[in-house]
Amino acid sequence: MRSIWKGAISFGLVTIPVGLFSATENRTPKFKQLRESDGSPIKYKRVAEHDGEEVVWDDIVKGYEVEKGRYVVFTDDELEAAASGTGSKLVDVVQFVPESEIDPILYKSSYYLAPEKTGLKAYRILLGALSEGDLVGLCKVSIRAKEQMATLRNKDGVLVMETMYWPDEVREAAFESLEEEVEVRDDEIAMASMLIENMTREFDPSEWSDQTRDRIEEMARKKVDGEEIVAPAAPEPTKVVDLLEALKASVEATKAAREAS
Repeated sequence: MRSIWKGAISFGLVTIPVGLFSATENRTPKFKQLRESDGSPIKYKRVAEHDGEEVVWDDIVKGYEVEKGRYVVFTDDELEAAASGTGSKLVDVVQFVPESEIDPILYKSSYYLAPEKTGLKAYRILLGALSEGDLVGLCKVSIRAKEQMATLRNKDGVLVMETMYWPDEVREAAFESLEEEVEVRDDEIAMASMLIENMTREFDPSEWSDQTRDRIEEMARKKVDGEEIVAPAAPEPTKVVDLLEALKASVEATKAAREAS
């Protein structure tokens, strides 16, 4: 893997040189727009809104809209300075908190932090301390000229940094449908609990795969070979007449499946 940048973790008075690496990759099938008549790829031009003239990259600057139609221009150096008061490429650990106190809705992207040789011992000490206390480090970090909240945690002997949304970026869950009163009986909750129990088991990542991606790749191979693609009929949605009866049937089905496995 190639590092995104090399910097350091600031942990009290301790500095740990590290490299930042993407922990995930997007493997969703990518499509390119083509002209239908001859399959020629479509390209897009950057044009000025004022006169429709094409603009080259060297003539493009970043503008922040202060009011409708009025912008102020920022240079890359100014944005870098605004993004981090502690300096760029620094993972500044501010405090430690139990991981359970952080709502997962705040998490955004995951990165690995790998130590430089000179920081290996301090890196291992931090890993051990996080595991002992079942804690995560809450920190600030500047990535691509944007300061972000993040956490540090120990995952199988590697520090994982998860960037986060700022708390004021999380929308309030206000829905009119949830304000309506509805009767929920104890036997319905009990049956739902039984269904959940029957469906509860350890998470095995190898059991999960992107079947849509697999089907698209298979269909692409068939198209290359000239085979005809026939779309399967979409299943009709099940109509639920009685919720309790549906829960009972689900419990029996999952129980049988569990006993058979």
